Amino acid sequence: MKKGNKSFSRTLLLTLFLLLVFGASSLTAQKKFSVENGEISFTSNAKLELINASSKKIQGIIDPATNSFAFIVKVKSFEGFNSNLQQQHFNDKYMESDKYYDATFTGKIIDPIDFTKDGVYEVRAKGNLVVHGKKQTRIIPGKIQIEKGIVSINSSFNVPLADHDIQIPQIVSEKVATEIIVKLNASMIQR
Repeated sequence: MKKGNKSFSRTLLLTLFLLLVFGASSLTAQKKFSVENGEISFTSNAKLELINASSKKIQGIIDPATNSFAFIVKVKSFEGFNSNLQQQHFNDKYMESDKYYDATFTGKIIDPIDFTKDGVYEVRAKGNLVVHGKKQTRIIPGKIQIEKGIVSINSSFNVPLADHDIQIPQIVSEKVATEIIVKLNASMIQR
């Protein structure tokens, strides 16, 4: 498949994914919030090495009528590794990003929130976190701030690599943490 067709294919899959999450009936409901700008980062703080990487290519949507959400990030979009070789190992050996090219989190905000009123809300999001092709149901805490129609999301949570079948060879076990810290910061606007 040519590169342009592959990109179109992924965009089409993302669109279909979002439509399935929210269903056709919600398309006529209240406008949804989508990511205007954002960043997702991870930290591996192992005994012998600290690894940080981040991506600003996160996409996401929240439907305030149902409190449903969907977020997606391309695994290959993460940058900021200590070296090019480290980034290559991340993509090829651990995340297998040619096979599992997206990480997703879909579900519902389970705490009450009024998207029409400014304020700060401590919330929990329950849904399916898919990393490395392995789905895990998670409840992830976060903070949502609503100010003048802009929704800001901040969250920090841990992801055990074993939960997503990511294997770390014994030879590098002191350089890669078994549990990764993930942080999400996103600003969303209504469309």
